[in-house]
Amino acid sequence: MTVESTAARKPRRSAGSKAGDTGTTGTRAAGTTGTKRTTRSTRAAGKGADPQLVQLLTPEGKRVKNAEFDPYVTGVTPDELRGLYRDMVLTRRFDAEATALQRQGELGLWASLLGQEAAQIGSGRATREDDYVFPTYREHGVAWCRGVDPTNLLGMFRGVNNGGWDPNSNNFHLYTIVIGSQALHATGYAMGVAMDGADSAVLAYFGDGASSQGDVMEAFNFAAVYNAPVVFFCQNNQWAISESNEKQTRVPLYQRAEGFGFPGVRVDGNDVLASLAVTRWALERARRGEGPALIEAYTYRMGAHTTSDDPSRYRHDDERVAWEAKDPILRLRRHLEASNHTDEGFFAELETESEALGKRVREVVRAMPDPDRLALFEHAYADGHALVDEERAQFVAYQASFADTEAEGV
Repeated sequence: MTVESTAARKPRRSAGSKAGDTGTTGTRAAGTTGTKRTTRSTRAAGKGADPQLVQLLTPEGKRVKNAEFDPYVTGVTPDELRGLYRDMVLTRRFDAEATALQRQGELGLWASLLGQEAAQIGSGRATREDDYVFPTYREHGVAWCRGVDPTNLLGMFRGVNNGGWDPNSNNFHLYTIVIGSQALHATGYAMGVAMDGADSAVLAYFGDGASSQGDVMEAFNFAAVYNAPVVFFCQNNQWAISESNEKQTRVPLYQRAEGFGFPGVRVDGNDVLASLAVTRWALERARRGEGPALIEAYTYRMGAHTTSDDPSRYRHDDERVAWEAKDPILRLRRHLEASNHTDEGFFAELETESEALGKRVREVVRAMPDPDRLALFEHAYADGHALVDEERAQFVAYQASFADTEAEGV
């Protein structure tokens, strides 16, 4: 089967609206009036909702108008909406299969994107082929949009490689485990893009927890000072492992951009259409040479931080239940059905395709070779090291002891 979506990338919209226009949907520049600072918790659904949130589809699937961002999605066709829905469904199915494979001992670890499909698919589909993307380790939906075969994401988590794709083939960098470091990499790459005179843009992903890292703040400053064509996309899923968002910041994360001199916007991260529109806006202004922007996708991590985590130890079920009502896939399905843009045949075919994807993922992962156990000792030092040689010898002897036990029938 193919991993390409039916939602075709839209060509770059002409510069019809000014990037500096102000509205009621986000902070546009330092000193913009009408932006309130708030320390009130917005984590629980429907409580303390930030008035600056950009939303084009309500949780019930109703289309709402937005004068500032509607122009970025006016050309989206019913076929493309179905493509976005397909993207989210298949990405969720792949993610569920990867989680199951980890539980079955086939993967060492897995970081689920459950609940964050709209933020990733919407922003991923906003990119052009010549844009460059720097992910963390959870951007499975963005990888899908960039044409990376999903099975290639699993090699690292199985321990058979350090990244299963060529970053230059899809302009999609390898997953970054070090928290926040990719923001600096993206900024440096964007500075190079500007020096080359290209009109492409760079998109850097990170989470709300990473926003507390010094690397991210340094990236913001460099990007602002050098007017780098980079868009910082923060998926605020409310929890940095077990640390809640309220314990990381006194203001909404998007407002941090104001202190560095570039615009920030908070978007409903469970609204794929809004995520698409806002990311298109930010990428287009970056390509025009108007510098960086920060997008805070306000969403929720429905599952565990990784498969080694137990979220029941630090958060309540009622919080998860409240966010389930804002499920990104259900939201778009309701809109498609209410608009008569699809029928039961479409959903049935997609279900069949989804199961085929899960089957292929299982087969490919189980066919992957076992990793070379001695590879961890290679390339630690350019010219070798006596201590590493000693540790390798000890490990080889340890592994050989299992063979002796098996031979004795113990």
